[in-house]
Amino acid sequence: MDMQNRPGGRTGSGPMASAADANVERRERLKQLAMEIIDLQKDPYFMINHLGTYECKLCLTLHTNEGSYLAHTQGKKHQQNLLRRKAREGKDLNAMMHMAKQNQPKPQKHKTIKIGRPGYKVTRTVENTSKVLYFELYYEDIQPGFIPKHRVMSAFEQKIEQPDKNYQYLIFAGEPYENISFKIPNQEIETQEGKFQPVWDKDKKIYSLRVQFREKKNTK
Repeated sequence: MDMQNRPGGRTGSGPMASAADANVERRERLKQLAMEIIDLQKDPYFMINHLGTYECKLCLTLHTNEGSYLAHTQGKKHQQNLLRRKAREGKDLNAMMHMAKQNQPKPQKHKTIKIGRPGYKVTRTVENTSKVLYFELYYEDIQPGFIPKHRVMSAFEQKIEQPDKNYQYLIFAGEPYENISFKIPNQEIETQEGKFQPVWDKDKKIYSLRVQFREKKNTK
């Protein structure tokens, strides 16, 4: 900034610039910088109106020349409006994505036509004073690649019979057959290897499960 030839200043020196002078100098630097890095042809908010003056469509301001407009784009007002527009567009995009997601058709659940209950055989034995149940279920028409499953369910989970704390249920499932359940004593089941291990014979289509109950400890 030229500091010479100012009122009250000595030749070869100059007083401190006033706030107005500093603002003018700052705007000039911003304008020169903007002219170097900004291409007005790619600015979506730059417009030349019917009067031949330059207009900022974002801030709705008028400018007499390109330099004035470019200086405006580096100012606080324009930058704040850019941030507001970006935030608003982000919210609009999220809302559109949410609406599109809601309007997407929900995937139809695959409904398997049940073909009845599988055949079964239950054998009761006693081994070393422990009660043992041996289940065999026959799934001749099971879906290809499907392996039957089982689970133990508390009497209080089911909604078909009146809950009885003395019993629990052993349920078997294998598509397209209906689920089948067995009412068994509500005693602890041995979970050690070989004592509660299902076996699936994929050639004969037989699912077998050995259930051994733990012995009740005698309490005096």
